[in-house]
Amino acid sequence: MGNKISVTVDSVVFCKVNNTFKVLLIQRKNEPFKDMWALPGGFVEVGEDLETAAKRELLEETGVVVQSMEQVQAFGKPGRDPRGHTISIAFLSRIFNEEELEPSDDAKDAKWMEIEKLPDEKLAFDHDEIINVAQQFL
Repeated sequence: MGNKISVTVDSVVFCKVNNTFKVLLIQRKNEPFKDMWALPGGFVEVGEDLETAAKRELLEETGVVVQSMEQVQAFGKPGRDPRGHTISIAFLSRIFNEEELEPSDDAKDAKWMEIEKLPDEKLAFDHDEIINVAQQFL
């Protein structure tokens, strides 16, 4: 990617089950952060609206379709992505049942994980931080 800045989108999908919040995570199939858990997301295509991109990546990686999303915040700390300088726009969705997941595209696996019991190892990129910020919107 060199000296360009790229724009990505990440989806934080929260689901409330029996008073417990779960978040949708995917296991990455490719580098960087291969095999690590991450939020569903990816690069925005030229001519694509940000929310459209977030919904497309969510569908491609998990099979989940959401009707509405709200923009949470932009995350652009240099070094957050080893491929180069990327700015990620995070989107939040709330759904009320654990959708069946169909991981595909860049996702090796997809799971609903309780927010209180996220994997011990860090999530890919700065996705721990994104989830923490998004939780404030719940």
